[in-house]
Amino acid sequence: MSSVRQSQFIEKNTALWDSFENWLDYQDLSFWKKRSKKNKIEAPEEIDLPKVYRQICHHFALANSRMYNPVLVDKLNKLVVRGHHKLYSSRTNFIGNIMKYFAVDFPRLVRQEWKIVSIAAALFYVPFIAIIIAIQFFPDLIYSVMDGSMVNNLEDMYEPERNQRFGRERESDTDLYMFGYYIKHNIGIDFKMFAGGLLFGVGAIFFLVFNGIFLGAAFGHMTHIGYIDSFWGFVVGHGAFELNAMVLSGAAGLKLAEALIRPGRKTRGRALIDNGKIAVLIMYGVVVMSVIAAFLEAFWSSTVMPVMIKYVAGAILWSVVGMYFYFLGRTSRASIHS
Repeated sequence: MSSVRQSQFIEKNTALWDSFENWLDYQDLSFWKKRSKKNKIEAPEEIDLPKVYRQICHHFALANSRMYNPVLVDKLNKLVVRGHHKLYSSRTNFIGNIMKYFAVDFPRLVRQEWKIVSIAAALFYVPFIAIIIAIQFFPDLIYSVMDGSMVNNLEDMYEPERNQRFGRERESDTDLYMFGYYIKHNIGIDFKMFAGGLLFGVGAIFFLVFNGIFLGAAFGHMTHIGYIDSFWGFVVGHGAFELNAMVLSGAAGLKLAEALIRPGRKTRGRALIDNGKIAVLIMYGVVVMSVIAAFLEAFWSSTVMPVMIKYVAGAILWSVVGMYFYFLGRTSRASIHS
């Protein structure tokens, strides 16, 4: 009778044990070996580690108490030990988790949420591009978005003949000071878009559209008056990170709104918690993108140099951002769940 129960036990749970063992073997590989083109290793499906670990522990305790085959008990014991090490080392391997987040999780998460990211991109870039074009035909449209003093300050900061750093009202502002200012400014906008999702998405949509119109008006006006090299040369580099960080923060806000508007079979509270975890993961990456944008804006964009160098650098940075979100994190098939 005991052998029959053991056979049924093995037959019922072997698939789980094997998948867990394969997952552990893959996790033990080095970061670079996982991504080696020479020895292409296909990533196993992601698992809920705490849940699977509890199941394996239960199976081990059951097999041990029923005195099943010692080989089976030993196998389950080894899985428990390896699972315990992986579970608790993953909580303390801070640097490794950060590397994995930026090399795998963040770009994969953006692709996973492509629908919401696409909506956020449309809400920002459509009015942004539309008003740039519109101002070329209707120049006075700029005054519907900015007052006269704002327009004058904008023109002063990017005057082509000035022999000072562009993008600043006062030449005495140091690079380090401006770096701090840009961080505060960029992240402030990002979190307004993110938090705006809690108003059933109205806030996120408003800030996406508003910033698209406002920034588009600035781009359009500077293009119309001929400040092309001084202005576009300034923004083309850090814009790859700053503008796309705005889009992603808006997408994170819309993810919160989705939980309130379409909770599905969950309660709104449960859906908000689940979607909130995904939205916060996106915001981790947004914050870093905004800091990179602030660094480039303070130490690179404002520097006076041949504009062609800035255009080439800008093209490279936009390409890098695009390839990062398109290519990285494709070694793992599973989606990122809350």
